[in-house]
Amino acid sequence: MKGWLKNRRIRYLALAAAAFLLATPALAQQVIKIATLAPDGSAWMRELRAAAAEVSAGTQGRVTVKYYPGGVMGSDTVVLRKMRLGQLQGGVLTSSDLAQTYPDSAVYSLAFLFTDWSQVDKARPVVDPLLAKGFQAKGLTMLAASNVGFAYLMSTKPLKTRADVVGSKLWIPQNDEIAERTFKMGGVSPILLPLGDVFTSLQTGLVDTVANTPSGAVALQWHGKLKHMIDLPLSFVVGFVVMDNKAFAKLTPADQAVLLKAFRACGVRVDTAIRKDDVAALAAMKKQGLQVSQLDAAETARWKQIGAKVTQDMQAAGRISPPLVATIRKTIGSP
Repeated sequence: MKGWLKNRRIRYLALAAAAFLLATPALAQQVIKIATLAPDGSAWMRELRAAAAEVSAGTQGRVTVKYYPGGVMGSDTVVLRKMRLGQLQGGVLTSSDLAQTYPDSAVYSLAFLFTDWSQVDKARPVVDPLLAKGFQAKGLTMLAASNVGFAYLMSTKPLKTRADVVGSKLWIPQNDEIAERTFKMGGVSPILLPLGDVFTSLQTGLVDTVANTPSGAVALQWHGKLKHMIDLPLSFVVGFVVMDNKAFAKLTPADQAVLLKAFRACGVRVDTAIRKDDVAALAAMKKQGLQVSQLDAAETARWKQIGAKVTQDMQAAGRISPPLVATIRKTIGSP
């Protein structure tokens, strides 16, 4: 009897061990679903796919990254909601909608905060880690941050005077508090639409002016309608790859490290690629007839004063952290 019980116990333990070994790979495998408005073929998507391959190789297939590009999962607002519901684990988002969750994520986009790329290069190594801590406190893990570029006013009609700008049918992204405050203070009544509606709106005339980067205008196929641009960088746009903290916590520490390394390297590559793409896109648009003009000195000064006032107002309202703005200004040597 004792021998029978012993053999039965051994068989039971063997079966349990086999079941555990069979179940473990399935339980350990994680699929990270990430949505983005970036279209296939863009610098962002090229490098994001390279990062996904690095993650798969580095985790020996335990972690797979699946993308939903081109806005197929909806606007950034919808993507954030789906992340909260667990339908998505991450998103590639700009600060317009992220600021609803973490207001300081919009700090790079304050109007006229930067004047050139060299200032951005000085600020981001200092400020990116601060933003990562802020995201963490709001339930998001910042996998990467990367340049999108300087946004300029571009239009289907000439933009040479204050009247031209004020009278334009200007699109700005929904939930872009900085742009809305700035343009309204400047006398413009902006039209707030989801990014996916802009192409059709340019064709129908609902919108005739946009604020975007040259490479963004080309990637989104708006450039065919845009024939005029003001040579005045309005704001600097940074994109963030964020992941829900709960989903990130499901990964082992080793797999977390692989994921972070791959996406941070992706961000560095995008930083390099986007700058080249911007130069090439602007050259291509000029070749197709884009006319670049400048506002007169007085009007340029007026817009910069408006930008400074909006920054002050947002700091006073608690929408942007004054210490964070001060850190950027100190880093770039700006008053």
